[in-house]
Amino acid sequence: MTEEKDRRTEPPGSADAGSSAGAQPERNPKGPQWGSFVRTVLLVAVLLGMVWLAFNVQPPSIEQLRGTLDRLGWGAWIGFVVLYAIVAVTPIPVTVMAVTAGVLFGVIEGSILSVIGVLIGCWGAYWLARGLGKATVERLLGHHAPTVEQHLQHDGFPAVYMLRLMPGLPYWPVNYGSGAFGVSQRDFVVASGLAAIPGQVSLVAIGAFVAEPSVIKGVIVAAAWAIVVVMTVWAYRSWKGKARRPLPGVRFRRA
Repeated sequence: MTEEKDRRTEPPGSADAGSSAGAQPERNPKGPQWGSFVRTVLLVAVLLGMVWLAFNVQPPSIEQLRGTLDRLGWGAWIGFVVLYAIVAVTPIPVTVMAVTAGVLFGVIEGSILSVIGVLIGCWGAYWLARGLGKATVERLLGHHAPTVEQHLQHDGFPAVYMLRLMPGLPYWPVNYGSGAFGVSQRDFVVASGLAAIPGQVSLVAIGAFVAEPSVIKGVIVAAAWAIVVVMTVWAYRSWKGKARRPLPGVRFRRA
């Protein structure tokens, strides 16, 4: 009887107040969108740098640049590969470097240097993501994180293959997502190596064609992009489990 009386005399809302007092404040699970912030800062820095260069620097001609590269010899190759690898680790689009390779080195030499540089950079970003951890990479990817994880977590090899080939898709989310979301190193390296070749050649060919337009280079551009489209569809069907034939290099994937 005493307990019932105490409960009847208890002021209304006191139970709610007690429960709310013990409740913890909600936290924002997503956190700050560091990926969007970094990309914006880099974009602004590049744009400001380009404006400054346009008003203060007289760019050399393609012939002068090629002459300088010829005098540097193999040092020019190493410098370009290192620069490309650094760019591939960042959110800066690798398209810029691949097209530049075509302008400066031509289709064959530019394609070789581009493939080497982009693979070194992608591999470095993969291990950087492993070191940073999943939570940090999710913040870097921002709102892209759920989409990247959804594509990579089920079957990494065909997913990396497809995403690497897909025109217009940046490389860096695939690099960091693969490292953070559990894609094996073997699957990542094999899929990236094979898929990057047609993609890089198609971009390098554009640069070479812009520098010195010709029918042969135009045919190379058209053929390279046709291969990219066919390979992208093939990789997509393989990722969905509908391809009749396995992708090239699938036998080297992790069992």
